[in-house]
Amino acid sequence: MPWIQLTVSAPEQHAPLVGDMLQGNGAMAVTYRDAQDNPIFEPPLGEVLYWQETLVTGLFPAETDLKPVLANLKKSKYFKDGLNYKTDPLEDKDWEREWMDNFHPIQFGKRLWVCPSWRDIPDPAAVNILLDPGMAFGTGTHPTTALCLQWLDSQDLTGKTVVDFGCGSGILAIAALLLGAERAIGIDIDRQALIASRENAERNGVAERLEVYLPSEQPTMAADIVLANVLAGPLQELGGVIKGYVGPHGDLVMSGILERQIEAVESAYNTEFTFDPATIQDDWVMLHATRKQ
Repeated sequence: MPWIQLTVSAPEQHAPLVGDMLQGNGAMAVTYRDAQDNPIFEPPLGEVLYWQETLVTGLFPAETDLKPVLANLKKSKYFKDGLNYKTDPLEDKDWEREWMDNFHPIQFGKRLWVCPSWRDIPDPAAVNILLDPGMAFGTGTHPTTALCLQWLDSQDLTGKTVVDFGCGSGILAIAALLLGAERAIGIDIDRQALIASRENAERNGVAERLEVYLPSEQPTMAADIVLANVLAGPLQELGGVIKGYVGPHGDLVMSGILERQIEAVESAYNTEFTFDPATIQDDWVMLHATRKQ
């Protein structure tokens, strides 16, 4: 089905209302993006932030007459100084195929590969995670996940117990199990993430060694390794909970941190942990620490 896009420039305080107006005038979907170069890396918990100048795009069926839509927008008090907009035809494609073509097997370290199910496995002798992109975060394409996978690949995990805090797709827990860990525990606030983790563990033949929990259900434990690939804010706010999972002499791996946030995150943990130098990829950071004796 062919489509047409109507993109409207709006100040940040009006962006969500403009999105509502586009939906109210028949848009099938609405997206928001930055009109300049002002990225928002980490909004406060519970908040949705928009850019100072936001481009709001409504997706309409190609046969839609946009004149009434534009007339309604121009009546709004938000555009009393004029409506800045453009329209673009959107090529009709096989979007599922387009999406699938963008995902390829990726190698992490020396032994570990993440492979979509529709691609051939490049190295059958390697440690291969079969994982398809889905609703839960974590396919290895983002630097925060990649850094954790590379660290896991470099470790001897034989017989270890691993906690994956904020497990998402379960990719880190599954990688740890395939690399030799004896037991993995995934914890996430999103039930969909727990479902995805279970399904991915079954696909990779490690379901019997993976347990998943909501935070309200999580058991008391002292793990050999705790992986927390979340964001700097939760890492600081939930420091007491995360530290509680790390057993004596245990390893703590934290990711989802920007370079400017290193000091703040380390300060929440450094009375009990000794940190290695940060590992950095594309402005994102992984911190590895060991519990002090």
